Parts: sequence; structure tokens; C-alpha cells
Amino acid sequence: MITFDHLSKRYPNGREALTNVTFNVDRGEMVFLTGRSGAGKSTVLKLIALLERPTRGTVLVNGKNTGTLKARHIAAFRRQVGMVFQDHKLLLDRPVFDNVALPLVVAATPLKEIDRRVRAALDQVGLLGQERSLPLELSVGEQQRVGIARAVVSKPPVLIADEPTGNLDPDLSLEVMRLFRRFQDVGVTVIVATHDLHIVREFGQREIVLDNGRVHGQAVDSLPSLVATR
Repeated sequence: MITFDHLSKRYPNGREALTNVTFNVDRGEMVFLTGRSGAGKSTVLKLIALLERPTRGTVLVNGKNTGTLKARHIAAFRRQVGMVFQDHKLLLDRPVFDNVALPLVVAATPLKEIDRRVRAALDQVGLLGQERSLPLELSVGEQQRVGIARAVVSKPPVLIADEPTGNLDPDLSLEVMRLFRRFQDVGVTVIVATHDLHIVREFGQREIVLDNGRVHGQAVDSLPSLVATR
């Protein structure tokens, strides 16, 4: 489903965020991406979502080479990747329904289908009935669940999350991670970048550790393969 093959990413300011990174994530797998701040976790997620392109090497997502994808195909590609952020990135002046519906509106989905899908997504995250609430009327945990509903409303095969529990207490963190497990259980590929090693241990999924822009323990000339274990 996702392959990084000898991938390096250098930003215009000269900082090399990733160096010769190689790993695979199978379809329907849930993987934790860990490492210190600045290790390259967010850059990995941006490359998967095609918010950035590689400097060297290859990123394959669902069979697509992100480095060679033409600009006119980027919007359609991004609809295959649901994104969840630490700070939710909700539209505070719009109700929950409108926030969750946004990806469908952008994709020109028929109104009847939007209504059905939004309600189904809210039901999946336990917020059915909150369609008209404004984000600031919700708890922090509920706001995060709105962000998750928005990420999955288009039924993407890949779901990525950047520190999704960073602002939550331990109980809410577990609740959010259980939602990700539910999506994995129905075949969604899930990649979660996190500092929370308690969460990583609790869920027992494979861990890819980044250290100064490299996969921990990976030799410079290693072949493309699964390179990290729990």
C-alpha cells in the first residue's frame, strides 16, 4: 500500500528532513511512527499526502508514484488519504455537519450523498446528533472526533494522523486510538505519528522509529523492506 524507497527530502532552506528512508506498510496495517521532535515524522506524513514531494527516492501510495504524479491529478490523489491533525483544523464558524462535509463538497458530491455520508461518519465516531453544534460548543475530545469523521467521510483507503492525541488526556487518547483501530479492522491503512509511547505499547502495532531523519537501525544501503519492529 505504501512504500518509501531510499527516500530523501531536503527543504529549500537546506535542511534535510529525511535521509535514505526505506520502509513498507501493507494494506490494512496500522503502524506507529515515532521519534523525537524534528526526527522527520511530519515530513513522512506530508509525503504520503502529497503535501510535499521527495528530493530523491520514491514514494508509492496505493500504486501511485507521488514524485511523478501530474498536478492535475493531485486533488484526486489526496481524496485517497484521510488526514487527522493534532489541532483539529476545524472551521470554528461552521457547524459540525459543514466541517465533516467539506471534502465531499470540494469533490462536488451530490447533496443527498453528502447528507448520507456525513451522518454515517458522525455515527462511526459517536457524534450523530451533533450536526448543528459549533466546534467550540464541543469538548476537545469531541472536536478531535469531528476531525476524524472529516478524514474518513470520503472512505479513503489510507488514514494518517499527526500527533492526534497530543492535546488529550490518557482516557481520551485511548478512545481516539480505538477509533483508528476500528477503521483498520475494516481494511483502512492507518499511520499514526506520536510521541506517546504508552499508546504505542497499549496497542501493540508495528513501530517505525525515526532518528535524525533516518529509520532507526536501517543501514544506508539497505534493500527496500520492512525495517522496523515493535
